[in-house]
Amino acid sequence: MNKSFLSLMVCVFLLSSAGVCTASADQLADIQEKGKLVIGLEGNWAPWSFHDEEDTLTGFDAEVGRAIAGKLGVEAEIVEGPWESLFAGLDAGRYDLVINGVEITEERSEKYAFSDPYAYIHTALIVRSDNEEIQDFEDLKDKKTVNSLGSTYMELAESYGAQAVGVSTLDETLSNVLTGRADATLNANVSFYDYQSVHPEAELKIAAMTKEASEVAIPVRKEETAFLEAVDQAISDVKEDGTLETLSVKFFGEDITS
Repeated sequence: MNKSFLSLMVCVFLLSSAGVCTASADQLADIQEKGKLVIGLEGNWAPWSFHDEEDTLTGFDAEVGRAIAGKLGVEAEIVEGPWESLFAGLDAGRYDLVINGVEITEERSEKYAFSDPYAYIHTALIVRSDNEEIQDFEDLKDKKTVNSLGSTYMELAESYGAQAVGVSTLDETLSNVLTGRADATLNANVSFYDYQSVHPEAELKIAAMTKEASEVAIPVRKEETAFLEAVDQAISDVKEDGTLETLSVKFFGEDITS
């Protein structure tokens, strides 16, 4: 009985008993045998992942994923999906991992194992340029915000007493703020800077920003220890050979990897 067949039997058992396929017998071996690493990401969150003028999927996370796959000796197969579906896809075994600017949180760490951080970001509180009422996170109490459904940004807004509404993309959140349908939104500072570079006419500003940087890392299923070790080694390799810094400067205009 080869490893692929054994993994399939494990998957069938898990599907029949729990409704999801949460693990393989040896995920790293399966990935290497298949010759591909399946990566889940949004695909519409520039500059982390987006389609260029030729409709090619690129961006910091997309290229980091391809670089990690290369270090593992396999091809990257990138599957796009909305933010709110990415962790469900990871749980169900549709993705080997998720690379989507995921911040490490205590709640997520209870369910997933995280790689070593590959980037560091601050959360920006974004409002209309003429908004003088919201100047800090504490001012969000009883205000309306829009954010990606189930994101850390949505949770942070709610923790300050905001009425947080979930949408799918950064452009949607900023459009809601611009038109006055929402008072504010929270997002990665580097994502907003990228948006500003494309839309310099947009009457938006950062009212406040978190002081401590959040760690961005790659979640995998907790039982995949050998796979996680291989991912950590790949991250270390792309740091050491300069690939990670080069990609960061290319897509963000600065090094956010250290």
